[in-house]
Amino acid sequence: MSDIIKLAEDYTVATDEVEIVFGEPMREHTSFRLGGGAWFYAKPYTEEALRTGLHLALREELPVFILGKGTNLLVSDRGVPGAVFDMTGMDKISVEGTKITAQAGALLRNVAKAAAEASLTGLEFAHGIPGSLGGAVVMNAGAFGPEMKDVVESVRLMDRFGQVREVPAAEMDFGYRHSRLEESGEIVLSAVLALQPGEKEAIEGKMRELGDKRREKQPLNTRNAGSTFKRPPGHFAGRLIEEAGLKGFTLGGAQVSEKHAGFVINTGTASAREVWQLCREVQRIVKERSGVDLELEVRTWGDF
Repeated sequence: MSDIIKLAEDYTVATDEVEIVFGEPMREHTSFRLGGGAWFYAKPYTEEALRTGLHLALREELPVFILGKGTNLLVSDRGVPGAVFDMTGMDKISVEGTKITAQAGALLRNVAKAAAEASLTGLEFAHGIPGSLGGAVVMNAGAFGPEMKDVVESVRLMDRFGQVREVPAAEMDFGYRHSRLEESGEIVLSAVLALQPGEKEAIEGKMRELGDKRREKQPLNTRNAGSTFKRPPGHFAGRLIEEAGLKGFTLGGAQVSEKHAGFVINTGTASAREVWQLCREVQRIVKERSGVDLELEVRTWGDF
């Protein structure tokens, strides 16, 4: 703890463009509404403030965790043993011609709204995705077919040593729910999205249409982290789970959604461990029944 206190003291001396909290409960920052405290939680508002924090965490040999909106994240009940940097303090969005530049902490739905306001098409699919721009780039988020790789032109990245560079989309190794960032550990600072001119009414109409589809099929009014498992090649995770008789399957306060079997939800009383255990049990039973390995799409932090 003394190392963390020293980090905080040095951080606040170096910059006033950051908020720092000890033991910040991660349940306040995840859509599952689960997770214990972060040893050290910082919310930088500038790139320089982030760089300073990374240098200090490296000095103290603390593991670094990068947080967006926490909509695809399950955090252990025991918390996060390291330094959490919350990127939502960096959320500027600007439009120039047919291109949008958005910082990592910008809500994806707000980026999509900015595109619609500017009569730019191509980002309608992202309006209903609840996460941040940074998280969407890291996992190449998508919905109803299109993905972030279809609109990203370049990404501004910072490595764990504070070095910054602009990387073209062609070098991001985008794949299904994947980018190079999962291996490299680089941090998204911002991205440039290349869109096309369109008609505002048609763009907004498409966004409403996709929103209606989401509300019809997905348990949006529950505590969940979106699709829990990746789509296996040649299959649909939700269908495999339902065929295995697991729709509505419950473990403690965790449940496979009765509305869409591809979603695991916190009914309100779950622990993070119960969610994790339920996911493992679903993987085991689906493998036993169909021979298909389900891979978690939800990220996990900490010890379960």
